[in-house]
Amino acid sequence: MKTTAQKWGNSLAIRVPKHVAEEAGLREKDPVDIEVREGTLVVRPHLRRVYRLEDLLKRITPRNVHHELGFGEPVGREAL
Repeated sequence: MKTTAQKWGNSLAIRVPKHVAEEAGLREKDPVDIEVREGTLVVRPHLRRVYRLEDLLKRITPRNVHHELGFGEPVGREAL
């Protein structure tokens, strides 16, 4: 498909036709990743990683564990 890059401020903008956006699952204001790969411009929806606590805890080892930090005595009405 052919489209045109147009000036938008100091940048260039490329319009994504509706049917192309729908096929890619792209909606207005969705974040995208842009890169140049072997001279070709590649635009794809940014996939946000979902972290699960269980998976993060599995990655803690004796080598990368952080020790407890002391913040002093409670001040005010903190719940302990």
